[in-house]
Amino acid sequence: MRRPLQLTLAVGVATVLATAGAATAATPTDTSELRDAVTAENILKHEQALQDIADANGGTRASGTPGYDASADYVAGLLGDAGYQVRRQAFEYELFIENADPVLDLTSPDQPAYTPGEDFFTMAYSGAGDVTAAVTAVDVMVPPGADADTSTSGCEADDFAGFPAGNIALVQRGACSFRIKTDNAAAAGASGVIIFNEGQEGRTDAVNGTLSPPQAAIPSVGSSFAVGEEIYNLLQAGSVTANLAVTAEVQLKDTENVIAETVGGRADRTVMAGAHLDSVLEGPGINDNGSGSATILETALQMAALDVQPTNRVRFAFWGAEESGLIGSQFYVDSLSKKQQKDIGLYLNFDMVASPNYVRFVYDGDGSAFGLKGPAGSARIEQVFTEHFDSQGLASAPTAFSGRSDYQAFINVGIPAGGLFTGAEGVKTAEEAAAYGGVAGAAYDPCYHQACDSMTPVADGDDSTVYAQLNAAYDLEGNINMQAQEEMADAAAHATLTFAMTKSAVGGTAVASSDPGSLFKGSHLRR
Repeated sequence: MRRPLQLTLAVGVATVLATAGAATAATPTDTSELRDAVTAENILKHEQALQDIADANGGTRASGTPGYDASADYVAGLLGDAGYQVRRQAFEYELFIENADPVLDLTSPDQPAYTPGEDFFTMAYSGAGDVTAAVTAVDVMVPPGADADTSTSGCEADDFAGFPAGNIALVQRGACSFRIKTDNAAAAGASGVIIFNEGQEGRTDAVNGTLSPPQAAIPSVGSSFAVGEEIYNLLQAGSVTANLAVTAEVQLKDTENVIAETVGGRADRTVMAGAHLDSVLEGPGINDNGSGSATILETALQMAALDVQPTNRVRFAFWGAEESGLIGSQFYVDSLSKKQQKDIGLYLNFDMVASPNYVRFVYDGDGSAFGLKGPAGSARIEQVFTEHFDSQGLASAPTAFSGRSDYQAFINVGIPAGGLFTGAEGVKTAEEAAAYGGVAGAAYDPCYHQACDSMTPVADGDDSTVYAQLNAAYDLEGNINMQAQEEMADAAAHATLTFAMTKSAVGGTAVASSDPGSLFKGSHLRR
């Protein structure tokens, strides 16, 4: 039996960081024993268990599938055995399923078909259909304006005045949501819609977006700026006909969140740590987000093993249906009364914390880097993480509250939030490679949202050269970077215990400067 965790409190009074309503400093807590107990190797055992679950259930752990149900059973069973109060919160959601690759092919003038996943993506919650029709451009700007969101293409019903019913609409990203553009096109009689990227720096790749439920009336795809520009230029020379096909459906699914909390601690200052438990349909989701789920699971188990008696109640949340648009976490927050929301002192989010080509990203709670600050108290959360990394001689970098993960529902109601992230499909810069190692010019996670986000070493395909370099630089276990996992797990355990033991408030407020939900909906762009 392990000895109880000895909590060494620093001498002195906690420093007040701001005036009334703002965050105050947590009393320093010695978190070393918990950090030593929460190891990358133990976390890896949970990730392997999630891989085994996926292997036994068609290669996926997506919400609404048997693989997710078994993942929830695994987490709930371990937490219940450790003495936590476990609740399984069921809900329904609409799962978007593509049953075949989409098609975007210019038939007149005849051109090679565009490549799905490279030149274009199906919009999540696109309508189904197979149409061959003339293409009509709708209020597009080629070349694009100097600034993002300059284009208002398709944002107003008047943009479609005189639109030939039955044609495919070519619209441009910018200013309003993809859903608005698609619905306006459908209302004007379009048979399908191609939404191409706007064209400024950072807005050239194929758009991987979402329309959000319910399923749209017509097929809708997002393309690169180059595809849209090519079609637009062909239209200047004459008519263009395209074949656009999406084979997809929406199924109503039952799924759940798993919520586990300590028996003791102040309920009116509950500390929450959360991570989404589901994968995408395409794969087992071992980094995204087996890494975050396994990290908070192991943190919870080791806190119980060390007999931590928290000052504040600690609640661990494993979210369902994140990949379909942050549905589980939003359902949870919506289910709380105003009093219950106020009783949550802060929320810590861990979504992808072992990316193979990682950076130590910390959410920009004070808004100093991106101008999008979280509710009051979020700055203190950021500070706890950055001070921890500084104390270990490790660099860290801010990342924006962009709306891509489960913190969004919490900051929307004024709950302070923060957390860690090691990168997804974004590309590591030369400066980041110099600071953190790894491969410049490659994605933080080259297997993001793919079947290769697994425990199997990546040896084949387009990313094999990158993974050979990463394996030479790091200790990789499949798509898990063990160095990243160890460093981020230490930081997660440190922050969780720090806020669990503090007697200082980290008071939230509904006032925040961020409105990231207008850009992202979960892992997909929404405008």
